[in-house]
Parts: sequence; structure tokens; C-alpha cells
Amino acid sequence: MDSDLAERIRSTDPAVALRAVGALHRLAEQVEAAAVTRAREQGWSWEQIGDALGVSRQSVHTKHGK
Repeated sequence: MDSDLAERIRSTDPAVALRAVGALHRLAEQVEAAAVTRAREQGWSWEQIGDALGVSRQSVHTKHGK
């Protein structure tokens, strides 16, 4: 994690910290999408991906199965 983002997360200003949390959510979504794409390219089933993410195969397929 970049040090600026880490600093913002620890901020005592709630507005700054909450914006940093939002940035983390967006980053996590991007990382998840890339990992799901890689897994599908390597032949993983939706069930395997869902298991790895701790969600159902239906929910991961709904989210990423374009």
C-alpha cells in the first residue's frame, strides 16, 4: 500500500480517513476483477473462484461473468 494512502487511513480527520477507505474499496474491486479474469483464463470454474473468495458461484458469476 502506498504510504500516502496508509497515512490517510490513520488520519484523525474522519473525512480524510473515509475517502481513503473508499479508495481501498475501489482498489480491492480492481484487484479482484483482475484475479477473477486470470483464474478464468487458467480454466478455473465459477465454483472454484467463489470458494476462493468465500462467496457463492452464483454471486461471483453475477458480478464478473460478463
